[in-house]
Amino acid sequence: MKLTLGKFHVRDIQFSDKSYFHEGVLHICKKELAAHLLQDSRIKEIDFDIARPGESTRIVPVKDIIQPRYKVSGGGQVFPGFVGEFDTVGQGVTHSLEGCCVATTGQIVAFQEGIIDMSGPGTKYNSFSRMCILALLITPVDNIGKHAHEETVRVAGLKTAAYLGEMTKDLVPEETETFKTDPISDLSKLYPGLPRVVYTYMIQCQGLMHDTYVYGLNVKGILPTMIEPTEVLDGAIVSGNCASPGHKNTSLHHMQNPVILNLLRRHGKDLCFAGVIITIESALLADKKRSAFYASNLARLIGAEGAIITEEGGGNPETDLMLNCKYFEANGIKTVLITDEYAGRDGASQGLADVTPEADAVITNGNGNEYITLPKMDKIIGKLENVKIITGGNASSIGEDGSVSVEIAAIMGSLCELGYEKMTTRLR
Repeated sequence: MKLTLGKFHVRDIQFSDKSYFHEGVLHICKKELAAHLLQDSRIKEIDFDIARPGESTRIVPVKDIIQPRYKVSGGGQVFPGFVGEFDTVGQGVTHSLEGCCVATTGQIVAFQEGIIDMSGPGTKYNSFSRMCILALLITPVDNIGKHAHEETVRVAGLKTAAYLGEMTKDLVPEETETFKTDPISDLSKLYPGLPRVVYTYMIQCQGLMHDTYVYGLNVKGILPTMIEPTEVLDGAIVSGNCASPGHKNTSLHHMQNPVILNLLRRHGKDLCFAGVIITIESALLADKKRSAFYASNLARLIGAEGAIITEEGGGNPETDLMLNCKYFEANGIKTVLITDEYAGRDGASQGLADVTPEADAVITNGNGNEYITLPKMDKIIGKLENVKIITGGNASSIGEDGSVSVEIAAIMGSLCELGYEKMTTRLR
């Protein structure tokens, strides 16, 4: 498959009387976008706000982050199963708005939602702070159940990202990047001598609003399956996850998965990228073993010699991570694991909830218990009081001067286990 991303760089977002993109500025008609989203009868009210890099602005709580995209050719539309007519993605041409994102806000599962600061020390913990952000402030109808509330907010975010992306439909991209994959049957003759590497993509699907969607399907309970790397980049995987904000994969993380991007860019040069295996993180030990066993056998069937395995979340998913490592290594496939840690505020505690002797090549994206004080911001998008109950916060998190003291697990995407940020852990 071949996918070309046509990139448009956004320098600013402004509200206007019509929606269009011109010379780096995304103009948004609030009335038109609201009418588009209010077609969902579960939304009672909707409003929008803009946050720009460098501003004294804090967004809290944040549920998901989505990059605006529009599919120009190649079938279907981005976010298949949620937006437009259903079709496969991963090929053709897709337009991408770089340097901006959509943030959905709202109290869904209270303690699991995150913080984004647009200035101050919090900005070094996530890349969203360096983007122009359109924040959706969604109020659902009265007496809506929490699962319907989550779905309402999730779909509204995806529809908004597609709406913004469509503004580029008739425009010429500022730059393009093309990614190409090869049939598995051709890899041996095309790339003899190059190590064959598979990417094992662990995703949250434990229920209780820890869910991920592939082509619109909640993947809870599926067996590990293969997917084209370009399908992932084209919006086939969507977050419905209300897990801890520091290390959940937002929809944007899936669309810009750095492991996939780097493997594609190195494919045919110093390695042979054999494909992506999606494997679930279940809450049941039997399911964990089944998935790890099945994923390792898939990798063996396609002749993988090495595997990169990324975790999502923490705690019991570390058992999934270690079982994958153990079974892959038993099949003669060398593994590299990517995770994060919760090693206490002093860094002296055991960082992972599970280990295995085979895990001798592990990359960690930081310690979620690291404590930080974020200064008062002039503008709050959302509700500051939520800081007290989100992951990493506590009843004393809000200071009398308006500052916020939290563990960095509270900051959206700070510990992303795909390696999206620049955090790591250093042994002393």
